[in-house]
Amino acid sequence: MRHFILSFFILFTFSGFSQVSQLNKSSLSIETIMQDPAKWIGTSPSDISWSEDGAKIYFQWNPEQDTLESLYAYDLSTKEIEKVSLDEKKTLPGRRGDYNSDKTKKVYTRNGNLFLLDIKSGKEKQLTAWLERASSPEFVLGDSKIAFTKDNNLFTIDPETGLISQLTNFVSGSEKKEQPSSEQAKWLEQQQKELFVVLQEREAKSKARENREEEEKVAEPLKIYTGSKFLSDISLSPTGDYIIYSLYERASNAKATSVTHHVTESGYTEEKNARAKVGSPQASVEMSIFDVKNNKLVTIDKSQIPGIKDLPDYLSDYPERMPKEGEEVKDRDVNLLGPLWNETEDMAVVVALSQDNKDRWILLLDPATGDLELLDRQRDEAWIGGPGIGGWGMSTGSIGWMPDDESVWFHSEESGYSHLYAVNCKTKKKTTLTEGDFEVSEASISNDKKWFYFIANKVHPGVTHFYKMPVWGGKLTQITSLEGGNEVTLSPDEKYLAIRHSEANKPWELYLQENKAGAEAKQLTHSTTDAFNEYNWRVPDFITFNAADGAEVHARLYRPESPEQNGPAVIFVHGAGYLQNAHKWWSSYFREYQFHNILVDNGYTVLDIDYRGSAGYGRDWRTGIYRWMGGLDLSDQVDGAKMLTEKYNVSPERIGLYGGSYGGFITLMAMFNEPETFAAGAALRSVTDWAHYNHGYTANILNTPVQDSIAYAKSSPINFADGLEGNLLMCHGMVDDNVQFQDIVRLTQRLIELGKENWELAVFPVEAHGFVEPSSWTDEYRRIFKLFEENLK
Repeated sequence: MRHFILSFFILFTFSGFSQVSQLNKSSLSIETIMQDPAKWIGTSPSDISWSEDGAKIYFQWNPEQDTLESLYAYDLSTKEIEKVSLDEKKTLPGRRGDYNSDKTKKVYTRNGNLFLLDIKSGKEKQLTAWLERASSPEFVLGDSKIAFTKDNNLFTIDPETGLISQLTNFVSGSEKKEQPSSEQAKWLEQQQKELFVVLQEREAKSKARENREEEEKVAEPLKIYTGSKFLSDISLSPTGDYIIYSLYERASNAKATSVTHHVTESGYTEEKNARAKVGSPQASVEMSIFDVKNNKLVTIDKSQIPGIKDLPDYLSDYPERMPKEGEEVKDRDVNLLGPLWNETEDMAVVVALSQDNKDRWILLLDPATGDLELLDRQRDEAWIGGPGIGGWGMSTGSIGWMPDDESVWFHSEESGYSHLYAVNCKTKKKTTLTEGDFEVSEASISNDKKWFYFIANKVHPGVTHFYKMPVWGGKLTQITSLEGGNEVTLSPDEKYLAIRHSEANKPWELYLQENKAGAEAKQLTHSTTDAFNEYNWRVPDFITFNAADGAEVHARLYRPESPEQNGPAVIFVHGAGYLQNAHKWWSSYFREYQFHNILVDNGYTVLDIDYRGSAGYGRDWRTGIYRWMGGLDLSDQVDGAKMLTEKYNVSPERIGLYGGSYGGFITLMAMFNEPETFAAGAALRSVTDWAHYNHGYTANILNTPVQDSIAYAKSSPINFADGLEGNLLMCHGMVDDNVQFQDIVRLTQRLIELGKENWELAVFPVEAHGFVEPSSWTDEYRRIFKLFEENLK
């Protein structure tokens, strides 16, 4: 293949595409499947919610293919779907808000004002009418008051009298302190007082006036200066005696990157700021306590946290950095998140996350003293993560109080899979609520506090169902029955499920089902277009194969009806973050799914692997890429290719692969390190050097370049570019602010210096990481198809 260098970047010409298009034997064209999905596929219902009385299901939808989606409602009494009028939409209760203890009232904001809804009568009472903006309203003090934040301070309002009280006095900036007078100034002042009686009398009157004003002054909350930090998560205790708040501080010395936009309205290039790189200083959060009753601050001593000095295991690879005997080990940086107040007592639970993300502690906080007691510690030498667990920044994960008001429930990967646990705050006894080789997510406790509801992939890693279980553990009852993906929103009275369901070859639709096991789910929406429905979309085979290390790997397999002897095959590598694609519901990679149908129509076998690092398979699978991206995740692709040749009559010389983002990274690693396995590869928006990616994702898996250079050296494709033998296509958006264009430019220069010729780079001037324009999608996938046709056929 040829490559064309134009000054600083490389561009494709359009020659040869018409010939490739003529080779396509599918009734589908790449232009068709890459067009605006709303016009071609249709728009699935999304953002599902219920009316407060449970009479309607609201959702975003676009069956008429308007410019934008609109709000629709299904009426359970009339069984009709109608677009919600603008007038009705304006009067809908806010989605975010808080219910009182018996869920008869709800408080929420609309346009910055506070509203109180009586759920039974449907009557709404407006509590404020101002141009200010209130936020985060919640019932407090036994439901007698409503707390809310405004202008970075905490207030309460009495819904009966309308009385508003300010509880905090946070002030941005720092306290200005008077500069002490010099000795010379003090001497002169004393001399004046001694010489002149009038000055003595005036001073005496001034002091008397100040004393009287102080005696008559109404007590004010302590003035708390926040400096340059951002105030967040202000929370009042059940008795109103304590307020816990957090101050976030951005890393002031973190150097940002920038992205150059070449195609602009002004005609000039424009620079836009973007993220910092891995290893840059990170934001931090400090939690504090305001003792309202005594008008003072209480400090939380994080040094009490067990294991705060523990060092990571990977440091054994760097013996020169291990502390010497007797040398003091510093406390790790830890962020405290929360709090979760008990409903009746001034007892708070907080979550602590180490900034190296190798520890998560659940702690009991005494607001009177700031003392911390350990309830649970999850340590992971890779990184903390998994469904409901938090990590990946500043998330507490899913956590709540149990019905006994003494215990809290939470998720943990202690068993190797994300499951539910409860720990008693007084006895510290921990109870396992769910267990097994499956994952639990989206857990909540029923209104009557007798049941847990949650989503789990118990029957198959690629199938999600809705379950209920006795709140203290026991038999799981599967409520949903449709195989595939099931996203459930319970009605307020918990009698019905609004289900967003899809299957591997059918996009998401809205269903309604009674909250009973075995009840029929009724489909409410039909969103796909007639044109889309004309094609017989394939249901892939859901297979497993054994990796070289004995692990069972799940995958999707697409096969032609009459496969060619020693035929060609393509392996698709999904992106990362934390996701899976070998599941039985409609893929977020719907363009790639359609492209796979075209490839199969043209005689290709297609394999889509949930390699190491994918979601849905537990802790060991999730962290299987720790300190070596391009290790087991790459060998899973190689083992998949071997399985294709041994079991599905694929030629070992006619296998290609492609993928975007992390999938593009794996493609590069495969083309550079496994040239005998892959004849051609298309690497899209690829990470080429992890030292240039972001911190939040990369530091969890590889630590940082300064701390763990070994991990970066063996995980970055740019270090292995000399191994390229097959034919490589690279595609990248020039305004990608995620995997930035600089990344692919650096690899391009490396390939040039190595004298490699069998590669090409196509750049897309107006595209960021997720392509938007149908013309860009079409251009990219024409090139991918051309690459495979020329090298695998």
